[in-house]
Amino acid sequence: MTASTILVADDHPLFRQALKLAVGRAAPDATILEAGQLGEAIEAARGAARLDLILLDLRMPGSEGFAGVALLHAERPDTPIVVISSADEAEAAPRARAYGAVGFVSKTADLATLENAVARALAGDRDAPVAALPADDISNRVASLTPTELKVLLGVLAGRLNKQIAFDLGVSEATVKGHMTAILRKLGVQNRTQAVLAARALDIRFAD
Repeated sequence: MTASTILVADDHPLFRQALKLAVGRAAPDATILEAGQLGEAIEAARGAARLDLILLDLRMPGSEGFAGVALLHAERPDTPIVVISSADEAEAAPRARAYGAVGFVSKTADLATLENAVARALAGDRDAPVAALPADDISNRVASLTPTELKVLLGVLAGRLNKQIAFDLGVSEATVKGHMTAILRKLGVQNRTQAVLAARALDIRFAD
């Protein structure tokens, strides 16, 4: 059997070490990729020849709310994502799954729990499904955006103009306008202001 490749994405080096230890126990032969911010995680996911599991911190540089889950799921839709977070599990876990995660583990969990979560995800197990969201729920609509559309939407949410977003992404302003048209259609809104209001579905309150 070919060894697994697992991406560990967390901005705290010590916690990354704990996650790597859990991975090492659950999958001793695994190749571990590391990322300390969302941009690095996306690049690692995009460039990996194979990727069997992503362990993702919700709150890391470059990520807002559930944007990291949505972006990584869009990049690697067949790769399971387990969210590791200090956010309130009762609120965050169902929403993380709505954006593509297969599991949620609290950062207060012990090493054995982390190891078990890794082993379960690699074995194809998933958390118990939550009640289905309504078809017109904004979470489903945001989750339907492509990775580039998500980046454009996050730029809009940050208050950036089309030309600034175009510069950030290395594309033309006309391309950004095209993406905005698609975003408005997918979100079922009429203008940028309504898109910003819709994008607030990505927000999450984190535990202290």
